[in-house]
Amino acid sequence: GHLVESGGGLVQPGGSLRLSCTASGFPFGRYDMNWVRQAPGKGPEWVSGIDDKSETYYENSVKGRFTISRNNDKNTVYLQMNNMKTEDTAVYTCAGRYHIEALVADRDRAKYHVWGHGTQVTVSS
Repeated sequence: GHLVESGGGLVQPGGSLRLSCTASGFPFGRYDMNWVRQAPGKGPEWVSGIDDKSETYYENSVKGRFTISRNNDKNTVYLQMNNMKTEDTAVYTCAGRYHIEALVADRDRAKYHVWGHGTQVTVSS
């Protein structure tokens, strides 16, 4: 399987970005999809996930600001980020795991079956 992220960049505090992650080589619709981020000098952090039924989950610090969605016809998962803060600065990576019973919200790459290369998001004035 293969994941390609896009949409990262530089945004001012309070601004918005939309990340996309396009999948290939595996049955996307059967996978739970997640976003994991890693800020400079810090460990990875799970941000958000969407299961195979499109049930969504969020880390507390992004609730109400970020929205995850998926389009199975396009094999793509999105992360809409609004009201962004400097602490959102990180490399954002898309990760997929075949759905078994429940979405696993994990920051550990080893827990996922497919892992992207990441896209840089910088929030700065």
